[in-house]
Amino acid sequence: MTASTQLEESMMSYDSPACGGVAESVIEDLPADVLSLVLRRLDGASLAALGCASSSFHDLATDPETWRGLCLALWPSVAGLLDNSCCRGTGDGFHRALFADAFPFPATTAAATATVAPALPSRLVSAVDLHHKGVCIMSRVVETDASSAWFLGSPFRVDALLQEGFSAASPIAPAELTLSWLLIDPTSGRAVNASSRRPVSVDRSWLTGETVARFTVVLGGVALDAAVTCDDRFGHVREVSLCVEDGDGGGVSGRDGLAAVASAMAAPRQGRGAEAEARAARQYGEFVKGKSARKEWKARREGLVDLCCSGVGAAAFVGFLVMLTCR
Repeated sequence: MTASTQLEESMMSYDSPACGGVAESVIEDLPADVLSLVLRRLDGASLAALGCASSSFHDLATDPETWRGLCLALWPSVAGLLDNSCCRGTGDGFHRALFADAFPFPATTAAATATVAPALPSRLVSAVDLHHKGVCIMSRVVETDASSAWFLGSPFRVDALLQEGFSAASPIAPAELTLSWLLIDPTSGRAVNASSRRPVSVDRSWLTGETVARFTVVLGGVALDAAVTCDDRFGHVREVSLCVEDGDGGGVSGRDGLAAVASAMAAPRQGRGAEAEARAARQYGEFVKGKSARKEWKARREGLVDLCCSGVGAAAFVGFLVMLTCR
C-alpha cells in the first residue's frame, strides 16, 4: 500500500459520520501527529514536493527527524557523520540538505561545463553503504586528507575496504549488490552521489577467481569509478574503492579528481530512481565505447607510425648497400 493510498483512506475514515467528521473536511484538518506519521512513509522526493504545496505542509515536510529517518534508511553510514563529528554544521537542516545533494545523480556534463572552477576541498568524507539483496553488509565512514602533496600528485583513489575483506551470511552474488558512495565536503557541507547504486558492469577474471562489480558515474570526460571486488574462491568481499578515470582509461591525479568532484558538487542534479539508474548504465556504456574507439585509433596510429619508421629504415639500409656496391 502506498503512502498516498494510506493518506486517502485516512481522510475517508476521518470524514465518515462514525468519526464525527464532515464532508467538507480537507486534508489539513487531520491531526498534525497523524499527518506526520503518514508523511514519514513518503520517499524523499515526494516529501519535498509536498512541502511546496502549502505553508502547513511545509512545516511538516521540513521536520528534521523525518529527514533524518529517510537518510538513515537509505544510508546507515550517515549516523557516523554525527557520531564522529567529521562534518560541521550538522544542524536541523543537515539531513534535508544532504538528501537534496546526494540522492539525485550529478549532471553528466558537470566537469565539462563549469564556468568558474570551485575551490578544492581540503578534506573529503566518504559515507559508504554496501547492500546485498537489500541487506546492509558494510557501512563505513572514511575521512581523506585531500590537501596533502601525496594525495594531489598520486592517482585519485579512496579505499573503504582494502585487503582484509569480510564474508556475508549468505553467498555473495556481485550482480545483486547495491552500493551507495556519498562524497561530502565537510567545510562547505556540499555532497555528491559518486555511485550508480546498481552495477553498470560485472566482470569476472577466470585467472584470479575475482569478480569486479562497477558502480560508475560519468561526469563529462571523466568517470567516478566505484568498484567492489569479490573473491569467488572464499565467497567474500575483498575490496571497495573509488577511483577517477579519464576518457582513455588512465588514472586521474588527485588534484584533477578533486576538481571534477568539486564541480559535480556545485553543478545541478539530474533524475532519480530507476530511470536515472538506467541512464547511468547507458552513459557508462557510451563511455566504454568511446574509450575503446580511442584505444583502437591510437593502436592504428601507432601501427602506421611503426610502418613508416620501418619503411624509412629499410630505405636507408638499401641506400647504404647501394653506396657500398658503387664503391
